[in-house]
Amino acid sequence: MGRVKYAAKNITFGWIGNITTLLLGALLRQTFINHLGDALLGVNDYYTNILTVLSLAELGIGTAFNFSLYGPVARNEVEKVKSYMGLYKKAYRTIACVIALIGTAIAPFLRYLVKEPGSTSWRDITVCYFIVLFNTVSSYFVAYKYSLVNAQQKNYIQTNIITITKVITMSLQILGLLLIPSFYLFLITAMVVELAQKIFVSAYLDRMYPYLKEKNVQKLSKEEIGEIAGQTKALVFHKVGDMARLQTDTIIIGAFINVTTVSFVGHYNYVISSVSNFVNIIFNSVLSSFGNLIATENKEKQYKMFRVYRFAACWIYGFSAIGFYLMLTPLITLWLGASHTLPDIVIGCIMIDYYFKGERIVLSNFKTAAGVFEQDKYLALIQGAVNLVISIVLVQKIGLTGIYVGTIVSGMIANITKPFIIYKVCFGKGALDYFKESVKYVSVNLAALVLLLFMQRMVMTSVSILMFIAMVALITVGYNGLFLLVFARCEEFKYVWGLVEEKVKMKR
Repeated sequence: MGRVKYAAKNITFGWIGNITTLLLGALLRQTFINHLGDALLGVNDYYTNILTVLSLAELGIGTAFNFSLYGPVARNEVEKVKSYMGLYKKAYRTIACVIALIGTAIAPFLRYLVKEPGSTSWRDITVCYFIVLFNTVSSYFVAYKYSLVNAQQKNYIQTNIITITKVITMSLQILGLLLIPSFYLFLITAMVVELAQKIFVSAYLDRMYPYLKEKNVQKLSKEEIGEIAGQTKALVFHKVGDMARLQTDTIIIGAFINVTTVSFVGHYNYVISSVSNFVNIIFNSVLSSFGNLIATENKEKQYKMFRVYRFAACWIYGFSAIGFYLMLTPLITLWLGASHTLPDIVIGCIMIDYYFKGERIVLSNFKTAAGVFEQDKYLALIQGAVNLVISIVLVQKIGLTGIYVGTIVSGMIANITKPFIIYKVCFGKGALDYFKESVKYVSVNLAALVLLLFMQRMVMTSVSILMFIAMVALITVGYNGLFLLVFARCEEFKYVWGLVEEKVKMKR
């Protein structure tokens, strides 16, 4: 199966899974609020974020190993794959122990990290925290095996397993909330189902790759271990910086505002992440294909595919960012009520970062597939420091908006610097063309935003389901019509359209 077919299969299964979990997740969130309230939902979101920060202990080992596997998998070097997977297994078991120790050490300080927890006792908060910690730690005993599946461009296997687990978990949690509204039961349900999933996954992948259980595993050479160590050291800086920039917003909100606001922000983030997963699935599903491309094709072909990848990102992220900005508040109003909405300026800041994050995903994914980690290893640390300083200072002056101003400013540092690195290292070119194209894409998106904002104010005179559907249709037609008008003759669009035509002909 070729790269395009693998990517298409990964995208298809990813979308199916995302639609299923999106609908169930929305129902679960609504049921949780109705029976346990916003404060506890905020606590749950807050813990999830804290433990995401704890996952910093992974420190880029997964990314480094995934890159190392692309070549041996493409060349079908089974013994070499066994060697890498054996080392990977040892590394992840060590990581699990580190996260368990750090997570336990943090527990006594939870009361200083959670502001205004409502009527929930600190004892309950602590017990629930340890349940979530167990789920996080236990995942590392299986996660390393997925790297081999993904290196073979079979990301859909992991996607399907996760989808089935989420469907079972959320269905049981909804039932539990309706029958016995208990935060303990809510978390224990997830723990039991996910533990069963991990046992199944371990056995399933052992059957799929029986050589993973073989004892006669050759040790990697010092040069190979040194290469992984060097990549991991560079990725440590990326991970620390990314954590400080991407995972601290919720913690700052919980510490400086309150956990109920964490819940409100969580509603928006849930919709954004659920819908944007459709977008991310497209771009993340081709990551392993890019690894294969870089391992087998010349720089000219790599550059051509990068430009197509970037064009698709600016189109899709632009469309979704504008759609989110115009329709998120009406959606939250219809779903949970106007009392759960956020100010327009906050949503605007979130969407500005969302759009430019799309460009960063393109840059980061290609850079990761090419194994370019060393050249910008300090960049993420600078971003993280800038984000923390600006966010903590401004949250005390202008509230929630200040946190997202810090996120935008720190993110733009990467948007400006990473193109220079990638174009020089990967393509041997200057980055001027990249920025010229950026101005063009941003200009078209701004024009689309102004046009659609004017149309919304003319058409959407009230918030209702019919008005919502009509406006979504108007945004879809208006945005994509304008984008096609401007870019229909460019080479990147012709390539994408060629793939679509080829797919249609195959189905006939």
